Amino acid sequence: MILTTTPTIEGHPVQQYKGVVTGETIIGANAIKDMMASFHDFFGGRSKSYERVLQEAKDASIKELSDRAAQLGANAVVGIDLDYETVGQSNSMLMVTCSGTAVVL
Repeated sequence: MILTTTPTIEGHPVQQYKGVVTGETIIGANAIKDMMASFHDFFGGRSKSYERVLQEAKDASIKELSDRAAQLGANAVVGIDLDYETVGQSNSMLMVTCSGTAVVL
């Protein structure tokens, strides 16, 4: 499965459009990660624990999008857009959504 944020893939014309596909993931960060992140906020630096959570959520969302495209018979998804939001009480959950157009090249 070819996945790209561009609307086309050079040298691979779209033969058939299968439709819009999406992937959604909501993942929580636990209290330990929150505490460690507060230290990084205070002292500066990157929060590796939050970066891992973000990467996990992004990967899960893209996998879901890819699986849905495969179910439609597509071999690529073009025009992928990723969005990130915090949700839940006190914004303790991270939501990652992605969408794109499933196509046959």
